[in-house]
Amino acid sequence: NPSHLRELDLNRNNLQDSGARLLLNGCSLSNIGCASLASALKSNPSHLRELDLSENQLQQSGMTLLCGFLESPHCRLETLRLSSCWLSTTSCGSVASALKVNSHLRTLDLSKNFLQDSGEELWCFLDSPNCKLETLRLENCSLSEISCASLASALKSNPSHLTELDLSGNNLSETSFFLTSPFMLDASLGELDLNLENEPQDSGVKLLCGFLESPQCRLETLRSDPVSCASLVSALKSNHSCLRKLDLCWNKLQNFDAKLLCDLVESPDCKLEVVRSVESWNQSMKYFIETRYQSKHSIFLVRATSGDLRTQT
Repeated sequence: NPSHLRELDLNRNNLQDSGARLLLNGCSLSNIGCASLASALKSNPSHLRELDLSENQLQQSGMTLLCGFLESPHCRLETLRLSSCWLSTTSCGSVASALKVNSHLRTLDLSKNFLQDSGEELWCFLDSPNCKLETLRLENCSLSEISCASLASALKSNPSHLTELDLSGNNLSETSFFLTSPFMLDASLGELDLNLENEPQDSGVKLLCGFLESPQCRLETLRSDPVSCASLVSALKSNHSCLRKLDLCWNKLQNFDAKLLCDLVESPDCKLEVVRSVESWNQSMKYFIETRYQSKHSIFLVRATSGDLRTQT
C-alpha cells in the first residue's frame, strides 16, 4: 500500500548495486516532485544506473531540473525510460543537450511520445562522440518523414554502438527509408523492430527484403508484421543471414507459410534459433513443430498468447 508514503529515507545504508534502480512509472509526478527528485539525484547520482519516469506528464520546468542531473559529471545512468511522458519540443531539446555530455547512457526509451517533427530536436545528441547508446526505443512516436530523415542522418554519423532500434507502431512508408540508408548497411545493428501500425505497401516489403538480402546486413533479431512469408524466406535464403530470432506474431501463417519456414530451417546456412508465432494458428504451427525435428533440433518455437504478443522472447 504505497499510496500514503511521502518520504523514504535510505541514507547511510550499504545498498551498493541493489540500490541502482529507481522506478517511478505512473507516479503522477508534479513539478515540485521533479524538483525534489532532481535535487536528490544531483546530491548523490553516482550509483544510479536505471531511472524510469514513464507515464508521468513531465512539464518543461521539471524536465529542465532532471536534465541538470543528467549533465552532472558524476551521473552514471545507463538506462533512461521516458515512455508516455508527453514530451514537448522544448523538452526534447533539453534532453538532447544533457545527453550530449553523458557518455554512460546505453538505453533510451522514448516510446509513446507524440514526437513527429520534434524528434528533429532530439537526435542531435547522437552526433556527439560521447554517445555510446546501444538501444533506442521509439515505439508509437508518430515519427514524421522529417524526423526519420534527421534520425537516419544522426545515426549514420555515429552508428557503431547502436545494436537495437525499435520503430514499431510507426508507418513503414515513413520509416522504410531506413532499410536502404547507408546507416543500415554500415551499422552493427543487431535488432530491428518494425511491428507496424498499418499494413505495409509492396514497396515497403521489397525494401525490407532488399535490406535482408544485403551481404552487409548483420541483423540477429527481426520483428516485422504483417509481411509476406514467401518474400521474407526468399530474402533470408539468398543471403547467408546472421538472423537468430524471427518474430512473426501478427502474421496469419498458413500451412504453406509453415512449409516455407521449414525449408528455410533445413538450409545448411540457416542460423535461426527462435521462431515466434501465435498459438491460435495451431494447424500451421503443428506442421512446423512436427517437421522441425527432422532437420535442426536447435530450433525453438515460441507460441505467444494473444495477451503477450509484444513480450520479447
